[in-house]
Amino acid sequence: MSRTYIVTGSASGIGAATAELLTKLGHTVIGVDLKNADVEADLSTPLGRSTAAEQAISKANGSIDAVIACAGIAAPISKTVAINFFGVTEFLTALRPTLASSSAPRAAVVSSMASLQPVSAELVDAALRGDEAAALSIGDTLAEDPQAGYLNYPSSKRALSRWVRRESVSEDWAGAGIPLNAVGPGTVTTAMTAELLATPEGTEMVDGAVPMPLNYHQPASSIAELLVWLTSPSNTHMAGQTIYCDGGADAVLRGDDIWSWNDSAQS
Repeated sequence: MSRTYIVTGSASGIGAATAELLTKLGHTVIGVDLKNADVEADLSTPLGRSTAAEQAISKANGSIDAVIACAGIAAPISKTVAINFFGVTEFLTALRPTLASSSAPRAAVVSSMASLQPVSAELVDAALRGDEAAALSIGDTLAEDPQAGYLNYPSSKRALSRWVRRESVSEDWAGAGIPLNAVGPGTVTTAMTAELLATPEGTEMVDGAVPMPLNYHQPASSIAELLVWLTSPSNTHMAGQTIYCDGGADAVLRGDDIWSWNDSAQS
């Protein structure tokens, strides 16, 4: 059955791999990106997001079956939060009413295993309150120090994974029969990571933060395959999950027990 998909970040990396796979499977794909896309828009601004949503709905003739939000950057600046969090959540929220009209609506976003790294709690809280001005102000302050500036990235992804978990069980999403989930990649070999991985020093730094014992660095296609399943009619009950498709990084970093946090409540 052919379905209509909206894919952000479709011009490169995971978004391009996902759009390509969906097209090969016979689906209609409407790509959204800054350039070289069906809908060219800047998801770092409120106007860009609303315009992108309006154009995507128009190009889909008012019928959307799934949304896959891949657009994101990893720069140590506040714009990372604008794109990675608000550029995803506001865009999905704008498309949700149209999506809900599908017989099998689905949505998935790209988070990151960086959501498990240290973050700015203040920035995460501002994002989850929907206060973009405050979040960007905090991000700008962090960016004054290059090392602290990196916190913009994991903070944006932590906030995104928490938003997915919170909203997935709401009346707007679960109540409308829309599975909403996220994927948390490890180190994906794309243009965004090419410079970091170009030197032994950069690779050592990346591997120290993201250990991947299973098959090492991953191609964008490994995430595309998972995103396609998450947004297929086959996924009927998964909600609010960030699936760490990361070569084992999550298991290495968090260990074998992520359940005992609640054991004290049972004793």
